Amino acid sequence: MKFLHTSDWHLGRSLYGRKRYGEFGAFLDWLVKLVSERSIDCLLVAGDVFDTPAPSNRAQALYYRFLHRIAASSCGHVIIIGGNHDSPTFLNAPRQLLRSLDVHVIGAMPDDPREEVIVLKNHRGEAEAVVCAVPYLRDRDIRSSRAGETVAEKNTRLLDGLRTHYDTVCQLAAQRRPAEKTIPLVAMGHLFTSGATTVEDDGVRELYVGSLLRLEAGAFPETIDYLALGHLHTAQKVAGREHMRYCGSPLPMGFGEASRRKVVIGVEFRDNIPRIDEIAVPCFKHLLRIRGTLDDIDKAIAALGEREENIWLEIEYEGMEGTGTIRERLEEMIDNTPLEILRVKNRRLTEAVLRRGNAGETLDDLDVFDVFDRLLDAHDVKGHERDSLVAAYREIVTSLNEADDNAE
Repeated sequence: MKFLHTSDWHLGRSLYGRKRYGEFGAFLDWLVKLVSERSIDCLLVAGDVFDTPAPSNRAQALYYRFLHRIAASSCGHVIIIGGNHDSPTFLNAPRQLLRSLDVHVIGAMPDDPREEVIVLKNHRGEAEAVVCAVPYLRDRDIRSSRAGETVAEKNTRLLDGLRTHYDTVCQLAAQRRPAEKTIPLVAMGHLFTSGATTVEDDGVRELYVGSLLRLEAGAFPETIDYLALGHLHTAQKVAGREHMRYCGSPLPMGFGEASRRKVVIGVEFRDNIPRIDEIAVPCFKHLLRIRGTLDDIDKAIAALGEREENIWLEIEYEGMEGTGTIRERLEEMIDNTPLEILRVKNRRLTEAVLRRGNAGETLDDLDVFDVFDRLLDAHDVKGHERDSLVAAYREIVTSLNEADDNAE
């Protein structure tokens, strides 16, 4: 049986205000073609289908058009789980309708874990594989709050909850395997694992209150023949294990990962042994970061301009002139070229300013946790009090990120 593992589409995501619907559409067109060319039996989408809980009409149109085309292809099954960016109720709303197309959607942890176990059958009604479609597990799904808990205690109980849930679902899946033959057991998930790597500017969000919370590879049941994970945007193995994989996002989410190879993962089972193939995703829009002095940048832009290709640029200027002046000169450099500058960073000047204070700093240089840290610095909050406030703030941010505005 042939599977194709993809995740983290983030449909609707923009980059410094620029819409990327053309790239998303081109990727989905390519994916439909790939599924047909490779005679894929089951497509696995491991979360973060959309970038926000309330996706735009255009993002929704891309999603439903894709599912309609896949349903009309040779692909017999599609399994989609919710990620931390997705609204569970939004994903689940059309699930009964989509089932008629053999598209299975698990937006959030259901009340009955048996709903996460999906037996895939061929046209003769014979079971060919069983899939544990475990979505992103929210804090409130697997842990109840206790007064006076420390962050370490919360993390321990979260990890215990994750392990227990995977054990439960995989045991149920093992029971659904037919007695007369052995079929592969595939598990899905959307989470952080221990030792996994992220890349600067890739947009990956911490999931739980404890920023170092990671699930060990050994915590997953040994009955899993292939583990299809989402959340991290860089393709990688889990603790070096061949059958445990992140496929990564198909598009670079920021300039920091623009040079990374993007893939989807083909998995073909023969005698329950997965043969794994990383399939390169074409580049649908070139992103490029240029660093250096004005002379360095001028030479790089001149060389790019000769390619006559629309490329989005992030400039990291390493001089000390003001960013406003530099921006004007950079715009002159790209005049009469198809190049576009999306962002200009003046790293040396920013570092110098930060050493003197916060004047001149922009929110582009900070995330929500940086802002809170600056506030604590301003009020000289230190020691245990600071640790407690940071933990409480992380819990509030996590709760806000997990709120499902579509739920009633």
